[in-house]
Amino acid sequence: MAGEISFFELGVADADQARSFYRELFGWSFTPGPSAGGGYAIETPNVAGGVHSGDPRAAPYLFFKVEDMTAARERVIALGGTVDDFDLGEDEATVARFGRFTFCRDDQGSPFGLHEPPS
Repeated sequence: MAGEISFFELGVADADQARSFYRELFGWSFTPGPSAGGGYAIETPNVAGGVHSGDPRAAPYLFFKVEDMTAARERVIALGGTVDDFDLGEDEATVARFGRFTFCRDDQGSPFGLHEPPS
């Protein structure tokens, strides 16, 4: 597993408002994303990102790069962590563009994500 940060996701109440805020703050570029409820892919100078609306958790998520999602999920569980079965819309077009994502918690309950970038 590589482990470097490969993707971030901003869960917010209103993605359009967040787009305006972060575009003005950092100069980020936004393109419509795969979220059904509206959202955007974020282009930054370093790490790809996304923003989606209607998130009751309303927090940033960090995703760490892995080469094999199945093996990484199994390793999280073997180390005492948990893996969320939340479906992140793994249709072929989404996977080809963004890769695979999984929400997890470490053995102390802290949230993080795994990201297998597209090949």
